[in-house]
Amino acid sequence: MKFGEKIKNLRKDNNMTQETLAEKLFVTRTAVSKWETDKGLPGIDSLKLIADLFHVSIDELVSDEDIKTQHHLENKRAKSLYFVAIVFLAITVLFTLLTFFLNNTYFVIGTVAGVVGYFVFALLAKPRDKRLSARKVILPYIIARIVLLAIIVITIVTTLIKLNS
Repeated sequence: MKFGEKIKNLRKDNNMTQETLAEKLFVTRTAVSKWETDKGLPGIDSLKLIADLFHVSIDELVSDEDIKTQHHLENKRAKSLYFVAIVFLAITVLFTLLTFFLNNTYFVIGTVAGVVGYFVFALLAKPRDKRLSARKVILPYIIARIVLLAIIVITIVTTLIKLNS
């Protein structure tokens, strides 16, 4: 049985609504709904509260299958966010080229928006389990991002200098 089914059965067996359970766990009703539909797993603090509330062990609540499902959901989300980051990178390149070839400085706004979008979505794209392990090798990650940012800034500055001369 999956985690969502387990928590739903425990909740119903104890005559609780999702709202009541959410209040006891200090979360929102939508969080409980998300757990019951297997669209996510609660954090360790919530798992402890659930186990205490229903007098079961955490091992009884969460199976290996639940953990695999959660990893699959996180990886799927990460791939979607990575795709959006690549789109923003393409937008950056497009607007930089438009600025350069059309000699119009207003396109720099699109370039800057693309850079900001890329960095935001690139940071969000890494799955949580990989973010935790990446903390050990954070310096190369930061250096790579700084180099990429420097290349983009140099391209923008060069384009603006060309336009102003």
